[in-house]
Amino acid sequence: MTQRVADHPIHELFLRRWSPRAMSGEALTPGEMWSLFEAARWAPSSGNSQPWRFVYALAGTPDFPRFFALLAGGNQPWCAKAGALVVVASRNRKPDGKAQRTHSFDTGAAWMSLALQGTTMGLVVHGMEGFDYGRAAEAIALPADHTIEAMIAVGKPGRREDLPEPHRSREAPNGREPAAQWAFAGRFATS
Repeated sequence: MTQRVADHPIHELFLRRWSPRAMSGEALTPGEMWSLFEAARWAPSSGNSQPWRFVYALAGTPDFPRFFALLAGGNQPWCAKAGALVVVASRNRKPDGKAQRTHSFDTGAAWMSLALQGTTMGLVVHGMEGFDYGRAAEAIALPADHTIEAMIAVGKPGRREDLPEPHRSREAPNGREPAAQWAFAGRFATS
């Protein structure tokens, strides 16, 4: 694996977390899934609203093929060996009916908590936007006051060599833009 290097001091967990695609095909256990969801539970949210919702299907269950069918063609070859597929949604209204402006932001925090927990457990955790959002809403019976955010493939690590191209050649951690390109003191800057 390519070694990532931080420009400033951070915990090594952030460098270890990446989005591999190679998975073994082994189903995850309910206990493993609940550990991931427990980490998401403790994410910060505006007013402690906790708007995130995770609807999942374990490999080998009747729901898995339904979730798999939601994926874009480019994601299906490598997601076929996922141990679980998860649809991520968020509640976009407060209980009083007012807009929950930070629902996506807060749900992103919960997703990151889940991803970091998966990394500590030695799992592959890969978020994606390549799926049919409308069909996903139908498949999980999404309430009207909720928004589909993303899907996640989770699994036990597999072999890079077993991935089809072009995924095999891309199976390595990627870099990031330096923080100075998107973090500005006092005023937004453009390059």
